[in-house]
Amino acid sequence: MQTRLPTEERQAEIVAAALNLARDISPVSITTGDIATAVGVSQGAVFKHFPTKEAIWVASMAWVHESLLAKLVEAAQAQTSAVRALEAVFRAHVDFVVAHPGAPRIIFHELQQSTDSPVKQEVRALLQAYRRLLLSQFKLGVRSGELPTDLDPDAAATTLVGIVQGLVMQSMLTGKPAAMKTQADGVFAIYLRGIRAAA
Repeated sequence: MQTRLPTEERQAEIVAAALNLARDISPVSITTGDIATAVGVSQGAVFKHFPTKEAIWVASMAWVHESLLAKLVEAAQAQTSAVRALEAVFRAHVDFVVAHPGAPRIIFHELQQSTDSPVKQEVRALLQAYRRLLLSQFKLGVRSGELPTDLDPDAAATTLVGIVQGLVMQSMLTGKPAAMKTQADGVFAIYLRGIRAAA
């Protein structure tokens, strides 16, 4: 058993363990006992930090929201061109999923549920922030002349997010998340040709 850690550190360990378990196990099948074993603490210790399993998933998705968005923003801000920023955001998203393949499994599982749970609300907030980031880059691209003035930014944002989701789904089917990287170049090149041509 591990030594006692400060609450925030232990919560972070529990969240990391839940995300790691979700790489190979359906989130609905993961128990607090599984998470406790992965962390190396008792099940009671898990409940000391999170009152329910749902609270663990909410915290996990909040971590995904904060961590992924920070990487996407950082990737965009490191570029001087809107188009390069879009590509950097796309690659940062792919890299994040490769590093944390449990995250999309939790998201896809939650989106199948009919109720509007706190986890689903966290996912929605992430997607809304993601879209705002993309829309700002499309606006910059049109203003700079990199992208056509008749570009439909909403459709372009939906398509980019959808492309990543498609790559994720394929990687989940094959069980090879790293394969996303090998397909990323060709997929983004086709996407870029499409938004540059517009209608």
